[in-house]
Amino acid sequence: MLVTGQPARLRDVAELFEDTTPDREVTAMAQRIARRLALRRRARERRAERGAGRPVSVPYRYRSDDIDLDRTIEVLTERPVPEDTDIVVREPMRTRRDVVLVVDVSGSMKGEKVRIAAATVAALSEEATARGDRLALVAFWSDAALLKPLDAHVPAGRLLDQLLRIPARGLTNVGFALAVANAELARSPARHRAAVLLSDAVHNAGPDPRPLARRFPRLHVLLETDGEHDAPLAADLARLGRGGLAAVATHRDVAPALNRLLA
Repeated sequence: MLVTGQPARLRDVAELFEDTTPDREVTAMAQRIARRLALRRRARERRAERGAGRPVSVPYRYRSDDIDLDRTIEVLTERPVPEDTDIVVREPMRTRRDVVLVVDVSGSMKGEKVRIAAATVAALSEEATARGDRLALVAFWSDAALLKPLDAHVPAGRLLDQLLRIPARGLTNVGFALAVANAELARSPARHRAAVLLSDAVHNAGPDPRPLARRFPRLHVLLETDGEHDAPLAADLARLGRGGLAAVATHRDVAPALNRLLA
C-alpha cells in the first residue's frame, strides 16, 4: 500500500459533470443490468409480508397468532362488541436502516467495473425502497463527491447516470472516501447504520485508511477482484469496521454478496 501526503477535497457534483458525456453504449448496458436486477428484487420483496426485527404490538391483520393479552384486554374494555382488528398481536417488524454506498471510480469505468457498479447501485437502491431504508452514495478517486445524501430522493437510474458521468481518474484515496461516508452516516438517527465500500482497495493516495474504518458502526467491503486488487487491506478494513468482506469478480456476484453482508 502506498501512503502519501496528497491532500483531498470534497468536490461539488456540478463541477464534475462539466463537458463530460458518458459512453452511450456503456450507459445503456449498465441501465439494462440495473433494470433486470431491480425487477428481480422487487418481485421477491412483494412476497415478504413481515420483517425479522424486534416484535411490536399491532392490530390483528390476519397474519399473526401471537396475541398480546394485556393490550387486547385494554382495547376490549372499551369495546364490548369487538371487531377482529381490535385484537392486538405481536409481529416482528423491520427496523429502518441507513446505508452509505462508497464507490471507487478511479481508473477507467469500463467493462466489468461498470457492470459491478450498476448492479451494486441497483441492488441497494431497490432494497432501500422495498424496506423503507435510506441510501447515500459517495463516489471517490483521489477526491470524493457526495452524489446522494441520505435525506435526498434520487432514482437508481439517475444515480447510475451521475456515476458514469464522472470522468476517469487515476489515483485512489480510500481514507478520504471513508471520512466523507462516515460524516454522512454520523447525521443518521437510525438504529442500524452501515457503509458498503465497493473498491479494488488499491490505495495509492492519502494516509492509511485503516484508522477511519474503526469509526464506523459497521463497514462492509465488496472487493472487486476482476483486476488488480489489495485483498489484505480490504480484509483489514472490514475487520476494523466490524463488517463483512465479499469478493466480486463479475456483476452476477453482487446481489448474493450484498445479501450475505446485509442480512
